[in-house]
Amino acid sequence: MPMKVWIDQDLCTGDGLCEEIAPDVFTLLDDGLAYVKEGDKVLSDPGGAEGLASFPDERLDDVVESAEECPGECIFIEPA
Repeated sequence: MPMKVWIDQDLCTGDGLCEEIAPDVFTLLDDGLAYVKEGDKVLSDPGGAEGLASFPDERLDDVVESAEECPGECIFIEPA
């Protein structure tokens, strides 16, 4: 089943673990917060729940690990 991911920037602590685990899905911007990416496009406007990004099925384990390791518990994975 295709999945999408988004980050609640209000909860983000900026630790960067998500970017470390899945750099092709997550990135930290100059504001110190994490955002999701679709390819080269960073979904920062809008961010939050409206910034849903698709990601390849083979990256699901890394996206789930990112969500589990996130100290801010700000990564949300939903069915597409």
